[in-house]
Amino acid sequence: MKKDIDKYIQDVLEQHKSFNNIPSHYYTEYNVKRGLRNPDGTGVLAGLTAIGEVHGYVIDEGNKAPIEGTLRYRGISIEDIVENCQWEGRFGYEEVVFLLLFGYLPKKEELESFTASLAKRRTLPPGFAEDMILKAPSKNIMNKLARSVLALYSYDDEDPDDISTEALFRQSLELISRFPTLVAYAYAAKRHYYDGKSLVLHNPKPELSIAENFLYMIRPNHKYTELEAKVLDLALMLHAEHGGGNNSAFSIRVLSSSNTDTYSAVAAAIGSLKGPKHGGANQKTLAQMAEIKKNLKDWTNEEQVYDYLCKIVRKEAGDGSGLIYGIGHAIYTLSDPRAVLLKGCAKELAKEIGPEAQEEFELYASIERLAPRVFADVKNLHAPMPANVDLYSGFIYQMLNIPEELYTPIFAMARIVGWCAHRIEEVLTGGKIIRPAYKSIVERKEYTPIDER
Repeated sequence: MKKDIDKYIQDVLEQHKSFNNIPSHYYTEYNVKRGLRNPDGTGVLAGLTAIGEVHGYVIDEGNKAPIEGTLRYRGISIEDIVENCQWEGRFGYEEVVFLLLFGYLPKKEELESFTASLAKRRTLPPGFAEDMILKAPSKNIMNKLARSVLALYSYDDEDPDDISTEALFRQSLELISRFPTLVAYAYAAKRHYYDGKSLVLHNPKPELSIAENFLYMIRPNHKYTELEAKVLDLALMLHAEHGGGNNSAFSIRVLSSSNTDTYSAVAAAIGSLKGPKHGGANQKTLAQMAEIKKNLKDWTNEEQVYDYLCKIVRKEAGDGSGLIYGIGHAIYTLSDPRAVLLKGCAKELAKEIGPEAQEEFELYASIERLAPRVFADVKNLHAPMPANVDLYSGFIYQMLNIPEELYTPIFAMARIVGWCAHRIEEVLTGGKIIRPAYKSIVERKEYTPIDER
């Protein structure tokens, strides 16, 4: 019977495909900002925030003028935050967490107390790892992460639906602290039950930074170098926040505007980031890079690189999208500050690893240089096309020997603080429930009795 029903449904879908396909001309006719984007690709202004600022262009006499990109957390440049932490030789993600949640830079004593407070919250509730992760593993770690966050609702000993200021901050601190543990354990379960590897779980260590602790937990021998931990710490700092308009931050604001619980709102943001158009972009970059490396005889020959990039843009190579992954951004025009910082980090890391990694880094750098010329020559597109954060982030994780299935979960592990900050701001601002309008384009019809159809 099931097969007959499935066949019937397939026939119906085949005959009525157009019912779920809105012709593109309607969007122009009704002036609909598809994807909440203006005609020039900029985002529709849908809200206000004091958390993060993404600045990549200025409007000059009605025209979009390119500038060097800036990213600010609570008004402070991410470059300044990173440079000061690196100059002082310390880990910086914990300071970013404090800044984004509380709105100001902590004093040394405040940061030490806050870091200790985060560290003591890393352990999962009793029985959670066995019951919620090991007994119900998933081949997709983002899926397991979302399910784990939803399950934590039931382990909240206080009122999980409480949206008071105190409850929002308590739940946020617990989730920020537990995300690395959830990801590490979900990875261990996936590795054991789906990949046939030994099951190894390391308890989180309170004396380690968040970056150190994560590397300690995901590696069977729990070994890592200081440079590896500092590189991961940088990636976490750069991915912590990116304004309220990115898809996952907007998702959490939409749900939070309904006054739902923290766990439901955060799970929705995870679901958004799981989408390959959002969190999986660096994996697409790596897949494309693997193809480029396979088909180039000489990585150092820029003419060969240029010719292959032209093939990708002409849809004669690659995945047929015509995109060079890791190039271009919806907001940044001349540069993506995150990519600039990661590029310098990738160069340093490649130098420490050896000649082969250095040669690969130079290939990435040549793609960054050549891509704008390729789009100009092939597509007659002359707008600036900077490298975005995804060009170098996947390469860095690869050099750190981090498994590819962890790339997007690491993104979530970093971005949880931005999500929580946006949730707190949305709830405490007390705005209206977010409800954009959709216009129906279906003509009105009379109901037909079933015997007359």
